[in-house]
Amino acid sequence: MKRNISRRQALKTMGLTFGAAALGIDGFSHTREGVFEYRLNLEDIFNPIENPLKRPIKAITCGAGSRGNVYGGYATNFPEQITIVGVAEPIPVRNERYVKKHNIAAENRFNTWEDVFKRPKFADAIIITMPDHLHYEPCMKAMELGYDVLLEKPMAQTAQQCRDILAMTRKTGRIVAVCHVLRYSPYFVKMKKLIEEGAIGELVSIQHFEPIEHIHMSHSYVRGNWHNSKETTPIILAKSCHDLDILRWMTGKKSESIVAMGGLKWFRKENAPKGSTDRCMNGCAVEATCPYSAMKIYYRERGWLYVFDLPEEKERQGDAILEYLKTTNYGRCVYRMDNDQPDHYVTSIQFEDQVTANFSMEAFTSYSGRRTRVMGSMGDMVGDMNELTVTDFRTEKSITLVPKAEDVENYKNSGHGGGDWFLMRDFVMAVANQDPKYLTSTIDQSIESHLMGFAAEESRKNSQLVKIK
Repeated sequence: MKRNISRRQALKTMGLTFGAAALGIDGFSHTREGVFEYRLNLEDIFNPIENPLKRPIKAITCGAGSRGNVYGGYATNFPEQITIVGVAEPIPVRNERYVKKHNIAAENRFNTWEDVFKRPKFADAIIITMPDHLHYEPCMKAMELGYDVLLEKPMAQTAQQCRDILAMTRKTGRIVAVCHVLRYSPYFVKMKKLIEEGAIGELVSIQHFEPIEHIHMSHSYVRGNWHNSKETTPIILAKSCHDLDILRWMTGKKSESIVAMGGLKWFRKENAPKGSTDRCMNGCAVEATCPYSAMKIYYRERGWLYVFDLPEEKERQGDAILEYLKTTNYGRCVYRMDNDQPDHYVTSIQFEDQVTANFSMEAFTSYSGRRTRVMGSMGDMVGDMNELTVTDFRTEKSITLVPKAEDVENYKNSGHGGGDWFLMRDFVMAVANQDPKYLTSTIDQSIESHLMGFAAEESRKNSQLVKIK
């Protein structure tokens, strides 16, 4: 059983003399020797609600896939804050299910985002959760018609398009929130707070690692929607603009230059095993032992099925999965795809005041979950998104923190440690009050991580250091 301890008792027990205010021991529970669980209050992450909303804001979702349902899930759990009044989705079963879930009127049900904007404005905001190549145009059109926008990352497919979106927000005064949900993860929130309050002295450098996990890589970036960078965005943006944003956010300093290396080493035709076939179910001789077998991943183990629109009856799902594997990229051999995304990628970034960061994105890991090391003049931090260990050089003492979020963590469908719904709450408040200051990730801040990503890709392709403008 956990026992609550006072801040003074905790400091005495650990023998710590550093960072009392920064560590914020109040609110911790002692879970095991040297380990404390910290439950973040809502006010630690975003602005408190000073006045109840006069009415829930109204939003239209463009894209009723996985992310659209995550953000839509906030509306079903907090109907006093937001109501989904429209949807645009070309896949009939997704459209039907979303309409039913949110009780959307027939006249507000559309096949494409273009259809939405043929109507006069009938909501406060647009939620854009469509594929990457369908972010820029609907965002620009939404602002033109007076809508505020929740925009799934990446913002757009080019640096110029990102700048266009920023310019349009300034021209129209509309609010655009980019879905950099890691800023709302209790783990990163606590890490940033410790840095700002001097727990490790002056920040010197950061090492950040994103293990994609080998199956996730094959699913999303070899077979999946982001397998071709020319049709979507480079993987450094599609997967890791979150991480570039976190590095920029934690340092609190502008990025100056970047250098990147990496490439597509393994998922290539020349590495296809002898006896393999174009599809895993077409008599492949190595299917039974291949770690990337579509039959194993989707059919036998029933993993990663969120991309399939399966019947609700479980007894019918097996045949539906097999049909998807016969007809879509998800059933193709990972060595015979038209993929071009790098499966390993490393970057080094120079920030202001000689602060540096190294970021590595790796496909070939058996695990996922970001790892971070932060080095300061008087201490360091090491974490894995579950636990964060802070060490003081002066006392040679360490304390391990386990940040948790109040209220949201127990709701299903709120991913990123509760970050998805924390973001939605801020977005609702920003729209309701017509004030972007409620957002942790405003468009002005979010654009820099994208410019860093485009600069990294330029560096990787041209083998040169690139200045970030």
